[in-house]
Amino acid sequence: MNIPAKYNAITVEEKWYSYWMENNYFHSEPDEREAYTIVIPPPNVTGVLHMGHMLNNTIQDVLIRRKRMQGYNACWVPGTDHASIATEAKVVAKLKEQGIKKSDLTREQFIEHAWEWTHKHGGLILEQLKKLGASCDWDRTKFTMDEDLNRSVVKIFKDLHAKGLIYKGYRMVNWDPEAKTTLSDEEVIYMEKPGKLYYLNYAIEGSDDFVQIATTRPETILGDTAICVHPEDKRFTHLKGKKAIVPIVGRAIPIIEDPYVDMEFGTGSLKITPAHDPNDKLIGEKHQLEVIDIFNDDATLNAYGLHYEGKDRFVVRKEIVAELKDKGILVKSEDYTHKVGTSERTKAVIEPKISEQWFLKMEDLVKPAIDAVLNTGEVQLVPHKFVNTYRHWMENIRDWNISRQLYWGHRIPAYYYGQGTNDYVVAETKEEALVLARQKTGQDDLNEKDIRQDEDSLDTWFSSWLWPISVFDGINDPENKDFKYYYPTNDLVTGPDILFFWVARMIIAGYEFTGDKPFHHVYLTGLVRDKQRRKMSKSLGNSPDPIELMNTYGADGVRAGILMSSAAGNDLLFDENLMLQGRNFANKIWNGFRLVKGWEVSEDSEQPKSAKVAIAWYRAQFEKTLAFTEEQFEQYRLSDALTAIYKLVWEDFSSWFLEMVKPEFGQPIDKNTYEATVGFFENNIKILHPFMPFITEEIWQYFNERSPEEALIISAYPKTKGFDELILEEFEMIKEVISAVRNLRKEKNISFKESLELYFVKKEEINPDFFDLIGKMCNVSKVEEVKQKLENALTFRVGSNEFFIPFSQKIDVEAETVKLQEELAYHKGFLASVQKKLSNERFVNNAPEQVILNERKKEADALAKIAMVEKSLASF
Repeated sequence: MNIPAKYNAITVEEKWYSYWMENNYFHSEPDEREAYTIVIPPPNVTGVLHMGHMLNNTIQDVLIRRKRMQGYNACWVPGTDHASIATEAKVVAKLKEQGIKKSDLTREQFIEHAWEWTHKHGGLILEQLKKLGASCDWDRTKFTMDEDLNRSVVKIFKDLHAKGLIYKGYRMVNWDPEAKTTLSDEEVIYMEKPGKLYYLNYAIEGSDDFVQIATTRPETILGDTAICVHPEDKRFTHLKGKKAIVPIVGRAIPIIEDPYVDMEFGTGSLKITPAHDPNDKLIGEKHQLEVIDIFNDDATLNAYGLHYEGKDRFVVRKEIVAELKDKGILVKSEDYTHKVGTSERTKAVIEPKISEQWFLKMEDLVKPAIDAVLNTGEVQLVPHKFVNTYRHWMENIRDWNISRQLYWGHRIPAYYYGQGTNDYVVAETKEEALVLARQKTGQDDLNEKDIRQDEDSLDTWFSSWLWPISVFDGINDPENKDFKYYYPTNDLVTGPDILFFWVARMIIAGYEFTGDKPFHHVYLTGLVRDKQRRKMSKSLGNSPDPIELMNTYGADGVRAGILMSSAAGNDLLFDENLMLQGRNFANKIWNGFRLVKGWEVSEDSEQPKSAKVAIAWYRAQFEKTLAFTEEQFEQYRLSDALTAIYKLVWEDFSSWFLEMVKPEFGQPIDKNTYEATVGFFENNIKILHPFMPFITEEIWQYFNERSPEEALIISAYPKTKGFDELILEEFEMIKEVISAVRNLRKEKNISFKESLELYFVKKEEINPDFFDLIGKMCNVSKVEEVKQKLENALTFRVGSNEFFIPFSQKIDVEAETVKLQEELAYHKGFLASVQKKLSNERFVNNAPEQVILNERKKEADALAKIAMVEKSLASF
């Protein structure tokens, strides 16, 4: 068999992924086995792979591959999200390049462009996941705008509306002037930004007096409808019942009193603009103030903006400040840092806006979902620290604004038959709507031309909150075999940044629409950040191209590198050296494989004692590591599991075991040792396969000619057995002995070809079964216990046992004496500095206890080293 000298990741990865696909290993159908199900957090349909996806999907693949090998019917459902705001923004930008405005198109025409864009750019990210090795059931790929998923969304809307949980209402909403749609509170990111606080004098009607206010948004004075002061603030007693004049506008507005005002903040008086501030709106409703909306949907000023009409709000801010200054109304301005709401998707500054929208009542819906996480534990968040975050959000939840002023998405299934706000019916089709409208109005002559569907679409999350149910068609057909078999799913892997957007809402939906949880566990990964702890993003230019990383380091190398540093819930500080470490690990495994396959096997050779004890030790070491990794998987500590396997394969197997059983140069290895070695190698790659699937499948198939039914991907995962703890403890001492002898050879320039003798004075037990192994690993012809210390010998200590190697002719005694004297002088100098510090009464009395203990330990260590060096000198 011709085994390549160098591992070629690209070739191997393409070969085995095609093989897995051809043999349908990823596909699942209900059968008698226990199901293990994961649904992918659907990425944006027109998105591309980033480092967050890499981490998230590698974890899912590790979980699904391991369960597949453990005999579960593993099903990982892939798919994409239509991403209303993000996709529509891309389509609008594309149309703009062609000289077409969205407003120039009908809804149907725009949707055609959106589908064209989706078909052209959609699905790329799923293809990229294949390069990563994602073993999804691609036959089950879903898209949130698929016809059956759309039916699910419409059916749920109708159901919730019938229950009185969905309603229309005028509310202060978050308006994204770039996307021209409302956003939920969770889609608004508050960022600290530098600004200005402007102090303005409002004239009092009919007098020379004035009242001073402070504002960060001087452009909104055009919509002011009152000035508010605290009823107990003596500074403003003389203004009760009077009116102020809005600058520039000249409108007279009342001076009102309300305890909401903080007398200590700013000037103690507030301008009230009910149309453009949530708190102002509440005060406006309480005092029945006029509501004046000064903005168009794109955040330019409307007719209420007077001579600023048509100008952008931020342009107006600069210009109105100049005008106020010219008119003597601006008293002063000062720097002011405040939190500004920005759109998560478009990054535009959010504009509070009063608008009629569709809302979903959440107060009662959340109760089962709160109970499932906080009380019964039916749904468990990993790590547990996120439970308090979940609790806070769920217990303070507001009604969900579910409507969006977008074309791309699930259109709201409300049909209007009149001009009134409530002149509508909710139906799954227009035909059904006509029937319902006739029933509701008693007008049998109504026809389809008399009814029109609501123009708004549903919030993207309103479809994705059904994802674990809808991918198995559990809304439309809850009795179908797939839904009954695969639901509830097992593990959800996602980032904590969508704990509210998606995770909590899926739990709510699960209990409301199926009466059961959507999943058992939620594994919340950390966020991938750069070395400066910034979240990786395209806008910052700090995110590497995952495809380039995989081309450079191999998919296995990238998977291993990213997982070894990603403890659950903790952010990962990306470092490309991690990928290099992963690639080096793959090369180490490959070189070990080539070494073993290169051995000549003898049917007749007797198995050495050293090989027998090495096999016994490694069997115990493997079992101990397997048991540890199983515990880590139970706790979703995949990083710790991989780190343990990494140590097992790199250090225990490659650096120790293979060296211990390797035959002498030019000699064959006995059959028993070889078969044990291959067995260990195969078990190693079995437990490593979920993490590094490509190289492990390659080696597995090279070891023996395997049929498709014997592929590693579906082989049996090792089961934990008991192990001999004693042999592991004994071997730790032997490792130290071997290392010490080898180090002495190196330090004293003693050739490995020269055989040595090793003697020891026993103070604690040392297993003589390992003596042959010491002999093989160190070229020691004799390992023997003596009753007293040897003179004229190199000495070292392991535990309480003292070891001696009689001097060889090869040792330069004079040079060794000089070296030991220099070492003695160094240790004595170090001891003197430590003792000087400890003799300083002031230091001892004032230093923390731990610092004193550290210094005393240094003193003890120095004394021990001095004694050892003096003993070595005395032996010459």
